[in-house]
Amino acid sequence: MKMIAIVSRLAWRNLWRNHRRTLIMLVTIAVGIWAMIFMTALMRGMVNEMVRDAVRVLPGHVQIHHPAYLDDPNIVNSIAAPDEKLLEVLNGPDIVAWTTRVRVPAVVSSARESRSVTFLGVDPATEAAVSFVAGDIVQGGFLENGDDDGIIVGRKLLETLETDMGKRVVIMTQDPDNEIADRGFRITGVFDANTDALEEGYVFTGVKAAQGFLGIPDRIHEVAIVGSDFRQIDGIYKAIADATGPDFSVLSWTELNRYLGTLLGVMDGFVLIWFVVVFLALSFGLVNTLVMAVFERVREIGLMLALGVKPMIILSQIIAESLWLLGIGALTGNLIAWLTIRPLREGIDLSSYADGMEMFGYSTTLYPEMTMGDVVTANLVVLSLGIIASLSPAIRASRYQPVEALTKV
Repeated sequence: MKMIAIVSRLAWRNLWRNHRRTLIMLVTIAVGIWAMIFMTALMRGMVNEMVRDAVRVLPGHVQIHHPAYLDDPNIVNSIAAPDEKLLEVLNGPDIVAWTTRVRVPAVVSSARESRSVTFLGVDPATEAAVSFVAGDIVQGGFLENGDDDGIIVGRKLLETLETDMGKRVVIMTQDPDNEIADRGFRITGVFDANTDALEEGYVFTGVKAAQGFLGIPDRIHEVAIVGSDFRQIDGIYKAIADATGPDFSVLSWTELNRYLGTLLGVMDGFVLIWFVVVFLALSFGLVNTLVMAVFERVREIGLMLALGVKPMIILSQIIAESLWLLGIGALTGNLIAWLTIRPLREGIDLSSYADGMEMFGYSTTLYPEMTMGDVVTANLVVLSLGIIASLSPAIRASRYQPVEALTKV
C-alpha cells in the first residue's frame, strides 16, 4: 500500500513537469467525455421520446387481439371482454392502465370528400390514461362516456373533409353479416397529433355506441395495456399471456412496431460504438503525451533502474500518470456534461423544424436523457481503453537497460 502511494505521488509530480502539455491533455479528455455523454443524452432523449409518442398513439405496451385480427382486421375477428382471470392481472400493481376498444377499417364521408380511416370505439374513462387523444383535443371536447355517439376527428382530417365542428359525417363499414353498415355521426371534438397521418387516419366514438352501430354487443377487437416502463415489459407480458391462453394473440409494442423496437436495440449498440470511436481519437493524444514524458526522462529512468528500482515500478509509474490524466479528465467531463444537460431538462424547442420533425414522427421538443448507465459506460470505456493505450509507452520504459538509458543524450 505504501508503494502504491509513493508511485502515485511520483506520477502526479511527473505530470506537472510540463504544465502546458498536461493541461491540454486534460482539456482534451474532458471535452471528449463531455461529447460522449452529451451527444448520447440527446440521441437517447430523441429515441425514447419517439418511442413514448408511438406508444401513446394507440399501441400501449402490450395488446390483446383475436389471433387472426392483425392479418385480417375484419369485424368478425373480435374477442370477448376480459374475464375474471384476465381482470385480476389487468388490475394488478404492475399495470398502470388498460382499456378496451372496438376497431375496424371504415370510410368517413362529408358533403364534399371521403377518406379511409380506422374507426375506434373507446371507453373515455380508461382511454385517457393509455393514449394521446383525450389530452390533445384542440376544439370541442372528448367523449363523455361509452354511450357517447359523437365523433372525434383529427385536425387534418377536418380540413381534408372540408367540414367543421358540429357538422355530421357518415361512417361506412362492414357488419358481421358482410353487409354495409353506415350511420351519421356529429363531430364533437378535434384532436391534434404529431403527424398528419395520425390526424387523417383515426376517428373515435364511444365503445358502446360503436358496438350498437356495428351490431356486436359485448364484443371488442383489442385490449391495450400500459406498464410503468416501456423497456421493462417482460413481466406483464408473461402474466397477460398466461392469463389469456392460446386462444388470444398477445403482442408487445416491439412486435407491433418492429421499426421502433429495432431502433431501440440498435441505439444501445450505437452508444458503445460512439464511445469507442471518440476515445480512439483521444487515445492518440494520450499516447503521445506519455511517450513524450518517457522520452524526456530516459536518463532518469536509467538511473532509477541502475539504483535497483524494479521494472514493474517503472511500468506502474507510467500507468499511474495515465490514470491521473484519465481520472481528472473524466471527472471534469462528467461535471461539464451534468452542468450542460441539467438546464435542458425542460426540453429543447425544435418547433422551427416542426415540418421535418413530424415527417419522421419526432416530437418538436427534445428532452435530453442523461442515464447513469450511459455515464458509467462512458467512463469505463475511457479508463479501460486509456490503460490499454498507456501500456505501450509504459512497457517501453520498463524495458530500458540502465547503461543504454544513461548514455542517451
